[in-house]
Amino acid sequence: SISLDLIIADLPMAHFIVEYSANLDDNAVDLPDLFDKLHQAAVATELFPLAGIRSRAHRCEHFRVADGDSHYGFVHLQVKVGAGRSEQQLQTAAQAFFDVLSDHLQALYQQQGLAISFEMTELPTTLKYNQNNLRDYLARK
Repeated sequence: SISLDLIIADLPMAHFIVEYSANLDDNAVDLPDLFDKLHQAAVATELFPLAGIRSRAHRCEHFRVADGDSHYGFVHLQVKVGAGRSEQQLQTAAQAFFDVLSDHLQALYQQQGLAISFEMTELPTTLKYNQNNLRDYLARK
């Protein structure tokens, strides 16, 4: 049995989850570059250690934007963070992440109808559990 103190929430986490419409060109969205920029921005806030940052994406095959025009697309970024930061810290981080997302998608935004959205969710410590040995592996590098 794993000790509860090994799996109780690690407060510094930041998880980036991107959802995007399947009609967007993967090269134009360039998820690896976006993830790199988001990770850099998270570390730069000094609120999120590298070992607590994750990114993933979901391509949405079934979607409808506005009137259903097939050229309209969307990119939505959800950021889940552990509890323990002030409202001002969260707001500063949220603005930084949205700026990264908007800047990254600027060329695509100029080419077609595109909805860019963002939300940050703070997870309560009583409802978040994890087990992570990434700090040990990063320390060995």
